[in-house]
Amino acid sequence: MLHNVEVVCFAASYTVALALELTRLWFRSGVRGMLMLGFALAGLLAHTLFLFHRYTVHATPLSSAFDWYLMAAWGLVVVYLYLTYYHTKNPIGIFILPIVLALIGVAEFLADRASFSATQASRWWGAMHGAFLLLGAIAVILAFVAGVMYLIQARRLKHKRPPPRNFQLPSLEWLARFNTRAILLSVVMLVIGVVAGIVLNAVNHGRQVDQLPWTDPVLLTTTLTVAWLLVAVAFGVVYKPARQGRKVAYLTLASFLFLAVSLGVSLLVNTRHGGGDKTAAPPARALLPEGHG
Repeated sequence: MLHNVEVVCFAASYTVALALELTRLWFRSGVRGMLMLGFALAGLLAHTLFLFHRYTVHATPLSSAFDWYLMAAWGLVVVYLYLTYYHTKNPIGIFILPIVLALIGVAEFLADRASFSATQASRWWGAMHGAFLLLGAIAVILAFVAGVMYLIQARRLKHKRPPPRNFQLPSLEWLARFNTRAILLSVVMLVIGVVAGIVLNAVNHGRQVDQLPWTDPVLLTTTLTVAWLLVAVAFGVVYKPARQGRKVAYLTLASFLFLAVSLGVSLLVNTRHGGGDKTAAPPARALLPEGHG
């Protein structure tokens, strides 16, 4: 079944969704939104099955330039569906879907389908792993800063104190909104970073997911941090008051604490993460440039 899914299948679905988006310019329709989402979802399903089949064939996800372009298009479609669902009146697809189709076109007609070498794949996934974990940590830190400012501002307003001269903080509404979005962004970045790390391990060592060293302190604390952030976001979605007032700030402070613990463990505790071992010096050969000695 999977081998029967072709690029044209999901490209055609996205093209129909774009055509429906363009009809917004001429007339209104009550069923158009459902049709757009239906075709986009059908395209995303076919797109996902196609990428999964590529994974089963090549063993390593995103193992070629062809796969990377298609994965970029897949990510944009996910964003499009999310934005369209929550902002049904905005013609977001008119701007996003042409880029999706352009990426698919580049993948199909210009990108190389040959798999990367093991060294190149390791370099790609290593860069992705580090970059997304870094971006996720930055997002948590920014959310923490916004949470601290929120608590300071809320305390000042509660006691009806005038703001100090030359010390104007943003409004509570802006801080709460920024805080929530930063936490959501951190979840996305950290999840991608963790998944990239798992794939990197598979590329470098040929291990399966069920053979990963889940008890390693760094991996364990990072996983707990991501799990906490997922719980915090889910709590905010299910329990609307958690997205308002001091609850947002307190959740952010707890998230920053998890991040600080995770970073502290990576610095102080013996770990095999990244091939390191803080109890023993690295062998001399590891210090030599590749191709020497």
